[in-house]
Amino acid sequence: MSTEDVSRERYTRVLERLDAACAAAGRGREDVALIAVSKLHPAADVAAVARAGQVDFGENYVQEALQKREELAGEPACRNVRWHMIGHVQSRKAAQVAGAFALIHTLDSRKLADGLERRLAVLEARQPVLMEVNVAAEPQKSGIMAEDLPVLADYIVENCPHLELRGLMCLPPVFDAGEAARPHFARLRVLCEELRARLGLPLPELSMGMSGDFEAAVAEGATLVRIGTDIFGPRPPRT
Repeated sequence: MSTEDVSRERYTRVLERLDAACAAAGRGREDVALIAVSKLHPAADVAAVARAGQVDFGENYVQEALQKREELAGEPACRNVRWHMIGHVQSRKAAQVAGAFALIHTLDSRKLADGLERRLAVLEARQPVLMEVNVAAEPQKSGIMAEDLPVLADYIVENCPHLELRGLMCLPPVFDAGEAARPHFARLRVLCEELRARLGLPLPELSMGMSGDFEAAVAEGATLVRIGTDIFGPRPPRT
């Protein structure tokens, strides 16, 4: 079986799982978008999955993402691909990221918001963003603490007219652990509901759930699930 056939088979299995998760949660399949996380996988793998019908792809590293986009510029199947930045973005790279992605999932500081805003003002563009929340207050992880979320949200709304706040994202402390992650997904949903009431904004997106726990995330209201290994296979080492 060719590499492309393997990718297509994996992708089909993930779609079947996602269909089943939505049905089990009583949700429409159209309510949950799949983001294929292609971190460290070659551009050829992205093209193979795009040819199978996938549109949304997530990348963790700015330079890798921009390089893949360049490599795939002439690939017909990738013409309508939407790129998502799902990794931590250093504020010094804000200018590279601003306007370059369909959605940035990991806004977590005023400094990054300011950097994005400055560049977007020059570009005269708007950038949809999610705020990443450190739901378990883990010191080694990026993301804003839950108690600081309202202040940052207020700042973005009041001072960053080129940023479009769309919702929240999290990476729970239990990694790919199925139901064990569910309380953290429920916490993010509640935080989003509270923020929606505070700001008077729709905030329709909840980015949560990966290969091993996205069924639990869907049950708790995820609108974006980020699946890498189950589509692309084991991640090659970073060089």
